[in-house]
Amino acid sequence: MNFRVVLAFLVLSLAAIFALVYVLVTRQGDQLVRCPSVLPRTQPWTRPDQSQLFADLSPEELTAVMSFLTQRLGSGLVDAAQARPSDNCVFSVELQLPPKAAALAHLDRGGPIPAREALAIVFFGAQPQPNVSELVVGPLPHPSYMRDVTVERHGGPIPYHRRPMLSVEFAQLWEHLKEVELPKAPLFLASVLNYNGSTLEPLHASPKGFRSGDRATWIALFHNISGLGVFLHPVGLELLLDHKALDPAEWTVQQVFYLGHYYTDLAQLEGEFKARRLEVIKVPLPTPEGASSLRSRVTPGSPPPFQFSTQSPQYTVQGNLVESPLWRFTFGHGVFSGLRIFDTRFKGERVAYEISVQETLTVYGANSPTAMMIRYLDSSFGLGANSRGLVRGVDCPYQATMVDLHILASTGAVQLLPGAVCIFEEVQGLPLRRHHNSIGSHFYSGLASSALVVRSVSSVGNYDYIWDFILYPNGALEGRVHATGYINTAFLSGGAESLLFGNRVGDRVLGTVHTHAFHFKLDLDVADLVAWVTASFLHIPHAEDFPNTVTVGNRVGFLLRPYNFFDEDPSIFSPGSIYFERGQDAGECSVNPVACIPDLATCVPDLPPFSYQGF
Repeated sequence: MNFRVVLAFLVLSLAAIFALVYVLVTRQGDQLVRCPSVLPRTQPWTRPDQSQLFADLSPEELTAVMSFLTQRLGSGLVDAAQARPSDNCVFSVELQLPPKAAALAHLDRGGPIPAREALAIVFFGAQPQPNVSELVVGPLPHPSYMRDVTVERHGGPIPYHRRPMLSVEFAQLWEHLKEVELPKAPLFLASVLNYNGSTLEPLHASPKGFRSGDRATWIALFHNISGLGVFLHPVGLELLLDHKALDPAEWTVQQVFYLGHYYTDLAQLEGEFKARRLEVIKVPLPTPEGASSLRSRVTPGSPPPFQFSTQSPQYTVQGNLVESPLWRFTFGHGVFSGLRIFDTRFKGERVAYEISVQETLTVYGANSPTAMMIRYLDSSFGLGANSRGLVRGVDCPYQATMVDLHILASTGAVQLLPGAVCIFEEVQGLPLRRHHNSIGSHFYSGLASSALVVRSVSSVGNYDYIWDFILYPNGALEGRVHATGYINTAFLSGGAESLLFGNRVGDRVLGTVHTHAFHFKLDLDVADLVAWVTASFLHIPHAEDFPNTVTVGNRVGFLLRPYNFFDEDPSIFSPGSIYFERGQDAGECSVNPVACIPDLATCVPDLPPFSYQGF
């Protein structure tokens, strides 16, 4: 046969094969079936016997409380978002938890439903004796009474100087510094710190003084470039601002700190600079694409491994009630304390009345006044109020149930925190239990480890705290927190003494040593035990904390394991257990449920489009 004919025949054959493969592939693609939607949706309460004892206040309830307070407290009530220190305003409104005895009487013995109430914190700055009051308002949803519980809870009135900082007060402090104090040192600021009116940002120390009655804050200045975390760019200038006076015009700078020396005010610093008696270190502005940027350093590639289920989840969410074949609990979110779960039951038996986050304490050390003063109690800023929307596929598995929150804090309007809590089944890639037996008889038994997880994240200043409560099929319950985000830094002036307080993490940047302490409340139904648990770790920042601290190695928490609480391991009843013996065909679905997975994976997951409204 002619060579050209053979070659033409081969080319035509290959073309036909490629065409056939293309048709088969495209037809197969056309035949791919989308899995039915398996994302569990949050459902409103439909069963009247399920009271909302522990549910966060709804937007309607928050609005009703604010209207009631406005009527009762008078027209002098100012929106907290615009309030001055001399005004009356509502700082926060959240659920007033019912008394435990009344709640248990209702849950266990069919007693009356405790009145649903709100707790409001009100700043009375316009009174002759300014103070902070705690008011209980009820019953909801139609309030008709208000009672002051301040003395009952605190033993007396709360002095006004102890009030938490409103968001607007932080803005007022910076406004005072920019308009009154910084203009006293224009040459120094422009020449040394490259200040042009918008390139500096303040970060505040806490507490606000050393003695009772103080309300003075050390404030460190950092370079502020859009898209970069300010926390990694200290410039070395710090100021102590006394803001106890109710009139901001009377606020004064008491001290100025620069490169290890203290000055009376910025005017004195400017004078020393003009007289060339001031040692300075010029700090260039950071670049948007510099080392502190969190933008990707490489071209985006393939997405990370993706976990999904072709079947419906084994849990449901109705209001704030979460139920699975093994677990049942309700969850809530306090404005100050954050994530909490109540009435937690395993196979119908209550194991805990309340498990909740209570406080986060961070203690710093350094040789600059701002850093050495820091004793952050993050509940004062609001672990719940600083929760933000979670990102599918990163903060939570893509198919997680996302739950919106509504809060009222530092403003008179209800704020929506979209998707600030997520609930999901966590596949851990590890057997919960397994055994391969070869003595006496040959068999294998195992159970893949999975857990039901409820999660929120508090972004308080530089740090992000990822809070998880995890419920396992053997009756164990875990609370954990991961710390990530930015480290807090101080200006590294060059002396060896500075390195006693941390490590150099950047040019003239000291990562300051600090301790994290996380406090949990565990109210257990085991001899009615109430435990207060503190989990902590020491963080000595290092180069790999730049630009962000990773979650690996920065995790602490607690684990509650059943100990003679059950007659046997409850997970033996899990439907996910597998068992097969020698001689059985482990590839058969009837023998081994895991063998069914290839048959189940015949559809493409129907995933929701990605969206984010967390800013």
